[in-house]
Formats: sequence, structure tokens, C-alpha cells
Amino acid sequence: MKVTINGVLNQIQVDHNSLSLDRLIKQLGHHPRLVVVEYNGTILTPEKWEEQQISDGDNLEIVTIVGGGS
Repeated sequence: MKVTINGVLNQIQVDHNSLSLDRLIKQLGHHPRLVVVEYNGTILTPEKWEEQQISDGDNLEIVTIVGGGS
């Protein structure tokens, strides 16, 4: 399946023709509590990630929250 993530087209391996947004976030190595996800133009809360299925051609923007400062 091909999915655009942060402007880059990616080939994603899918088991059983189904992949939830929650599983994709973990598969990409992101900690779910430290990212904000825009799915096809809509920001989704983490509570909706498990039910949101990823489809061929979807567009995701994944923003990582970074702490720091002085």
C-alpha cells in the first residue's frame, strides 16, 4: 500500500489487508503520546487511531512533540 507521510510517498507493508492508524504509528517507531496526527486533512485524537483504517493513497502528517528549553 502507498501512503504519503509528511510529504514523502511510502510503501507500507500490510498484514491481512488491514492496518489501523494506531498500528502504523507504532510500526513507524513513534510513541503515541508524543505525536499529533493529521489524517487526510483532519487532526485525529489518539482515541480514534485504533478504529481509523489506513487505505492506499492516504495522506498523513505526523508531528513529533519535542520538549526542551532552559
